[in-house]
Amino acid sequence: MKRLKIGYFADGPWAHSTFNKIIHDDRFAIMFICVRFDSGDMVLKQYAKESNINLLRHPKVSSNDFLQSIDKYKCDIFVSMSFNQIFRKNFIEYPPLKTINCHAGMLPFYRGRNILNWVLINDESEFGITVHYVDEGIDTGDIILQRKIPISDSDDYSTLLAIAYEECANVLYESLILIYCQKTSPIVQSTIHPTGFYCNRRQAGDEIIDWNQGSREIFNFIRAICHPGPNARTFLKGTEMQISKATIINDAPTYKLIPGAIIGKRGNSILVKTQDTFIELVHYDYNGTVRIGDRFE
Repeated sequence: MKRLKIGYFADGPWAHSTFNKIIHDDRFAIMFICVRFDSGDMVLKQYAKESNINLLRHPKVSSNDFLQSIDKYKCDIFVSMSFNQIFRKNFIEYPPLKTINCHAGMLPFYRGRNILNWVLINDESEFGITVHYVDEGIDTGDIILQRKIPISDSDDYSTLLAIAYEECANVLYESLILIYCQKTSPIVQSTIHPTGFYCNRRQAGDEIIDWNQGSREIFNFIRAICHPGPNARTFLKGTEMQISKATIINDAPTYKLIPGAIIGKRGNSILVKTQDTFIELVHYDYNGTVRIGDRFE
């Protein structure tokens, strides 16, 4: 059986792991790698050089001139992994087997951006990896393969990211095998839920802690945007504090007090009143003395 010819539109660690799976399978042939136009992905550049694959960049891959320039590769399918351009219909339908994408979200829920942050903020017990056909919507195409991955309280943004790098590669690779073997059974997203939901990109200023929230909400917020995210922020006497780790106090009493009040210490940790109970700030960066009785702004 002939090899499946792939046009690979990719960027970052998500794409590196996937490349290493595809390139060692004789059923597949990566005809070119197209990186983000603003990317300096030296890893993919090196992979392309070592494998004698053309490396491409273009500001608008859906343009006729780009599609005409890649016609010589006779791709069977386009594969997107962490690519940042919106694909138009002419691009999506250009190869015979159309275009597929891998998304670190449990579609039809968690469409859009910054999904690993949002699943933690929303206190989810699991997150999903979905490979789907691309259509003209955003993450709305028919599902090829999906996997659920559990989330525990010991997880944070960095651990979910590491898992997603590998699992996205696994699920995308398995999806390509299904396509190659002609064993796909695509699932229309509306048959799972009529609407699902979409997540916006997080923006500057979103990292400020709201101490009027409950302890569980603040705990989730802090772990959701820890490194390599921007870290949660708060202010004490006009000076910014970055917080990268907090813990929940088991069986902490619920009582009324001013949210954000510093009520105690445990070694280098700080106990802070929240809307309901209190939380322990374990890892933080602050240039100054923190005293009991102080209050976060």
